[in-house]
Parts: sequence; structure tokens; C-alpha cells
Amino acid sequence: MGLETASYISQLVATNPLATDPISQGDDHLRLIKSVLQTQFSGLSGTTAVTSSGTEMNLLDGCTASTTELNYLDITTLGTSEASKAVTADANGDVTIADGAYDFDIASHDGTNGLLLGGTLVTATATELNLIDGYTGTTAELNTLDVTTQGTAEASKVVTSDGSKVTNFADGVVQRPEVKDYSETKTALSAAATVDIDLTTGNVFTLTPDQNTTFTFSNPSPTGKSCAFTLIWTQDGSDRTIVWPTTVDWPGGSVPDVTSGSGKIDIYTFFTLDAGTIWYGFGAGADMATPS
Repeated sequence: MGLETASYISQLVATNPLATDPISQGDDHLRLIKSVLQTQFSGLSGTTAVTSSGTEMNLLDGCTASTTELNYLDITTLGTSEASKAVTADANGDVTIADGAYDFDIASHDGTNGLLLGGTLVTATATELNLIDGYTGTTAELNTLDVTTQGTAEASKVVTSDGSKVTNFADGVVQRPEVKDYSETKTALSAAATVDIDLTTGNVFTLTPDQNTTFTFSNPSPTGKSCAFTLIWTQDGSDRTIVWPTTVDWPGGSVPDVTSGSGKIDIYTFFTLDAGTIWYGFGAGADMATPS
């Protein structure tokens, strides 16, 4: 007799019933098959037909996820995040992090791994990115910070100082300032037969000569701007003479005398309006001394 006992499909004997089994046992085989199917597929109830194909059901072959984990895929709207659900993209490839107490936390954002935009790694930290939190200006206004050289003024850029707190306005205009407690740069000139006064190095120049001296003036401001400087001459132990540039015009055409005597101080001032084509020179003080 080929009638077996089974609860699951795997326990059924494929060769039963035997050809020699009595026909009267046919109903026993049918009841056994129905019992096995109901036991094996105990989760099927109601009148809903199972329409999945074998290929579709085989998608679960090898799946190690739990039912709870599979339910992460049970989302309400494609492309919109939900609590305890998988994050998906909608038909346009867009992902929306739902409003509310939801965060998109990239835990590995460390400058080596993390957020990429257009394939480029964002290396800024959250603290650095938050520097613009509350910024109300425009991109163009932010770009005024894009200076070429710290300490040198540029058109449509912020004014900065270099590492020595020097700001070069590059012949630009500083308009309507109120200047308080200011100073001018004093440059000590080295004694020589010919001494150049370079206007890019200062506004007040001092010289104690060790020989007769011929002066040249260089790098005044452009034409149309007033450029001025002061020269303080301290006489040597031997009286030294001065030869001035031929471009200097003196009051009445008379060149002031150089005071004779060791340590005697003469002060001269000069300015030009045409980039040095003509310098206007003045003897601002001769034989300067402390009152007795």
C-alpha cells in the first residue's frame, strides 16, 4: 500500500499511489494532498487568488530580511521620506526629506568621505557652512571678498590689510574721511653723491649727507593729483651743498641757501600736480633750532 503520512509537501512521496493500490484508497490520497496544502500554505485565507508568477515568487529566494525589514519598503509616497521606511526617489528621480523632525545625517562627512555635489566632495564642515546662516546679502556681495592680494585695494572689492596691517589703496580715492591721530611715513635716506627720493617709500625724508648731494625725485602720483613730500636735511660736520632737479620751481626763482654748520637743520617741502613735470619747492624752515 502506497498511502503515506505527511504534513508538508516535502514529506509527500512522489511515487505514490502505486499502480497496485486499490482504487478505494484514492480518496485517502486526495484528503492527504488537501491537508498538506492547507498546512503548508496556512497563511492563505479568504478568496484572494495568489497571482505571483514563479519568477516573482523566486525573488524571495535567498532573502534574509525579516518581515519587519521587508516592510521598510511599504512606503506611502515615492520620493518622500517616512519614519522607519526606506528612502526612495520619485518618477523624476527627486528625493524629498519630509518636513518635521527629520534629519538627513551623513555620519561619515569627514573631509575624505561624505556629501558629494555633482561628484565633487564637499570638504566644508557643518560649522563652516553655518557661517552663512543668517546672511542676507547676494552672491555678488559675497564676491567682494574675492580679493587678489591682501592689503591692496581693487575695484568693487572690500578693502583689506596685509599681515603687517598695511593697506595699499593703489592710487584709489578715499572720500570724505575724518582722520584722527594719523601719521606719515618717515624714510631715512642713505648718504651718497646722488640720492633718489622715491615717493612710494614715504612722505617725510631725512638725510645727513657725507658729501655734496644731487637729488632726484621719482614715482610721484599721476597727473591731476597733488603729490607732496618733506625733506629734512641735517648738515654734516663739513658743509655740504645740494643740487636740486631742474624741474623744481622756487619762489621768485631763488633757490634757498643751505645753512652752514655741523648739525644745522633745513626743511624743504615740495609738491607737484603733473606727475613731476614741475615740482614746486619751498624752504619751509632754515637753521631750525630749539629756542634758548
